[in-house]
Amino acid sequence: MDILDEITANKRLEVAELKRRLPLSQLQSRVEAVMESNPQPSMAAALLASPTGIIAEFKRKSPSKGWIKEDGDASSIPLSYQRNGAAALSILADSKYFGGSPDFILKARESGVVLPILYKEFVVDQYQLYMARLCGASAVLLIAADLGRQECGQLIRAAHGLGLEVLLEMHSEAELEYAELEPDMCGINNRNLGTFVTDVRNSFRLAEKLPETAVKVSESGISSPETLAALRQCGFRGFLIGEMFMKEEDPGYALGQLIAAL
Repeated sequence: MDILDEITANKRLEVAELKRRLPLSQLQSRVEAVMESNPQPSMAAALLASPTGIIAEFKRKSPSKGWIKEDGDASSIPLSYQRNGAAALSILADSKYFGGSPDFILKARESGVVLPILYKEFVVDQYQLYMARLCGASAVLLIAADLGRQECGQLIRAAHGLGLEVLLEMHSEAELEYAELEPDMCGINNRNLGTFVTDVRNSFRLAEKLPETAVKVSESGISSPETLAALRQCGFRGFLIGEMFMKEEDPGYALGQLIAAL
């Protein structure tokens, strides 16, 4: 079993327990109560309008490297990202493997974050979409390697029904057929989720094989302004960067420095 299989198996157990504690019908009622009064900004539109397209990620831990910033504060770092020029944010919701929580999105919103926020999670059930909408996310991540094509299509439609956009993550050429499901954004992950080996050349290799009209996002392994600029020339409009910032003492300042160097 590779890391992705392990995480997915654990996630299904987690969701089953969440459903036991808070039945879907009750969660749906809570979401319905906030949907009209709490619309969220479009992440795709923000990336297209941004001169940098940086999606700054709040990521405290990874399965391959352990804790990156164990004391990372969701009430201060996401707001600092916003103040330092991020186009959008990504916040990890998985606790066991990434040290995250859906509550971190709530905390970011309460601190004053108004940027689009990606609910970064291993989504395997529509229940998680309701959780994302309730905590104030603008978009959800769906991972092609984690989902059958029909299942992925159903989740995209369900997300749109809740006013959520979808960033569909692909890693290999075989997964590019999922782009036909018309997600709001097409992500190319430079990190193999089975081995966690990262190679940014993956984005350059697959960019031209995505639909021309897709809002393209390159994920992981971006560590220099030169790489970001080259990816933009290949048609990418979003750049998800987390560890590069989170390993620094002041992640928001590190983001500002990268933008200044572009």
